[in-house]
Amino acid sequence: MVLNNIEKLIEKYNSAETTLQEEAELKAYFKSNNVAPHLEHYKSMFLFFSESKKERYTKDVPLNTKKTKLYQWISVAAVAVLMLGFFIPNWNNEPKTLADYTPEEQELYLETKQTLSLISKNLNKGLLGMNALDMTGENLSMGLEKASYITVFGDTTNKLLKN
Repeated sequence: MVLNNIEKLIEKYNSAETTLQEEAELKAYFKSNNVAPHLEHYKSMFLFFSESKKERYTKDVPLNTKKTKLYQWISVAAVAVLMLGFFIPNWNNEPKTLADYTPEEQELYLETKQTLSLISKNLNKGLLGMNALDMTGENLSMGLEKASYITVFGDTTNKLLKN
């Protein structure tokens, strides 16, 4: 009777349908010395499972809890460099006038100013020409639209005359 029960439990175990209590019964049976000869090959498996539960990892695992403060100091240094970059150019708050520059620099400044003024005037003239072209383009598109009415009128007239 016990052997029949063990065989049924092994079938359930292989189908992964056993409960923890039934698995404990199987382990207890295979730990004993009176295992049926045709079930001997299961004995080593269940003994392995019970022995492997007893194994423990005993070595220490070192954890690196040291954090270097290098990154913190790098960020502080970066902020300091940025602050210096903003404030050093504005250290002397007196604005410079044209008289503070050398005569050559003043002359170059005036020539550049005249050149940019001339370029601006010519660009404005070109822009007026572009406005005229834009108006011409609008008039042309209106003419094309009205010409399309003529083709519609011609198509209608042809239909009337054919009937």
